[in-house]
Amino acid sequence: MGFAQLSRGRSRRALALALCVWSLISLSCAARLTDSSRQQLDVQKHLNRLNKPAVKSIKSPDGDIIDCVHISQQPAFDHPYLKDHKIQMRPNYHPEGLFNENKVAEKTKERSNPQVQLWHTNGRCPEDTIPVRRTRKDDILRASSVKAYGRKKQRSIPKSADPDLANESGHQHAIVYVNGDKYYGAKATINVWEPKIQQPNEFSLSQLWILGGSFGEDLNSIEAGWQVSPDLYGDNNTRLFTYWTSDAYQATGCYNLLCSGFIQINSEIAMGASISPVSGLRGSQYDISILVWKDPKEGHWWMQFGNDYVLGYWPSFLFSYLADSASMIEWGGEVVNSEADGQHTSTQMGSGRFPEEGFGKASYFRNIQVVDSSNNLKAPKGLGTFTEQSNCYDVQTGSNGDWGHYFYYGGPGKNPNCP
Repeated sequence: MGFAQLSRGRSRRALALALCVWSLISLSCAARLTDSSRQQLDVQKHLNRLNKPAVKSIKSPDGDIIDCVHISQQPAFDHPYLKDHKIQMRPNYHPEGLFNENKVAEKTKERSNPQVQLWHTNGRCPEDTIPVRRTRKDDILRASSVKAYGRKKQRSIPKSADPDLANESGHQHAIVYVNGDKYYGAKATINVWEPKIQQPNEFSLSQLWILGGSFGEDLNSIEAGWQVSPDLYGDNNTRLFTYWTSDAYQATGCYNLLCSGFIQINSEIAMGASISPVSGLRGSQYDISILVWKDPKEGHWWMQFGNDYVLGYWPSFLFSYLADSASMIEWGGEVVNSEADGQHTSTQMGSGRFPEEGFGKASYFRNIQVVDSSNNLKAPKGLGTFTEQSNCYDVQTGSNGDWGHYFYYGGPGKNPNCP
C-alpha cells in the first residue's frame, strides 16, 4: 500500500471517529435538552394543577401573590374521591367548653395581640372564595424533584418513637406528648417567633401533631402550627402551615394546599402565608391559637385558627387509623440539622433561647388541651417530654391558673455544650 493510500485510510478513519464522537456528543446534548424540556414541562403541568383560576389576586408586601379561588375550584377537588363531595360549610359540633373558654379569655384580656396575615394589608378575598398562596416556578425548582415539592422527607419520623431513627433523619425535637388513650383533637396557644435558619435546606417549626397508628410505614399524622422554611417558601418569614400524611410521609399528604386533601372553607386565612407581627426578645409577645378536632357526626378532622376562623377539614377517608381516633398527641418544636460528621446546625428552635430564660425570651405553648371521646376539651393527663439533645434544644413543663398546662421549649442549636 502506498503512502498516499495509507494517509487517505487514516484520514477516513479519523473522519469516521470524529463523526462518531460528534454523534455521541449530539445525542448527549439532545438527551440533556430532552431532560431539561421534560422537566420544564413537568414543572409547568404541576403549576397548572396547583394554581387554579383566580376571581381576584392580591399582592402581599412580602412578595407573595394570594389568589382568591372559588371554593369549588380549590386543589382538594382534584382528589378522585372528592369529585362529587358536598362541601360541609361548618362543623356539626365544636368541642364542649371551647366557647366558655373564649369568654373567660376575653374577660381576663388573655386574648393574644391581634394576629393577621401580611397580605391582609393589601386586600381580602370575597365570599365563596378561598385564599391560595400562588406557587411559582422557582418554588418547585428548589425542591429535589417535582414529586418531592410540598412534601416532608420520608425520615421525618415523629419523636418519642425511636430516638435512633430520629437522629438518623437529621430531625431534632423538643416536645411534650400524651399517649395511652383515644384522642379526638388537640388545642394550644403557640408563641410566634422568627427563628434564624443556618442553611436553606433546613427548617424550624412549632406545631401540634395528631397521630395514629405505629411509627412504621402506616403512621397517620395531622399537623398544624408555624414554620420558617427557606426551601419551601423562598424566604425566612414565619408562616402558618398544616401537614397531613397517612403512610409516614411516603406517598400521601403535603404541606398546606399543595396536594388534594384538605378542604378549605374560610376566605380570610391563607395556608402558607406570613404571620405578622412576631414576638421580639424582651418585647411584645404574640401567639396564635390552633384547634384540631374530629367532628363526632361526620368524622372529619376540622381546624380552627384563633377564636374566629374555622379554616376547613381533612375528610376522614384520607386516613386509616385517624378515621377512628388518635393514639398520641404531641406539641413542640422541630428543626432539621443537616450538618455532617457530628457537627450541629445553628438553626434556632422557637426563639433560639433555652426554656429556663422564661417569658419574653423563651418560646412557649400555653393552655394545651386534648379532646376526649365525649367531645370535651380537657387538660392532658400524664404529660411526657422528649428531646434528642437537651444541650441543643430543651423543654420544661409547668401549670398555673392562667396558662393551664404550658411549657417553654427551644434553643440555639450549636453552642459550647452542643458542638
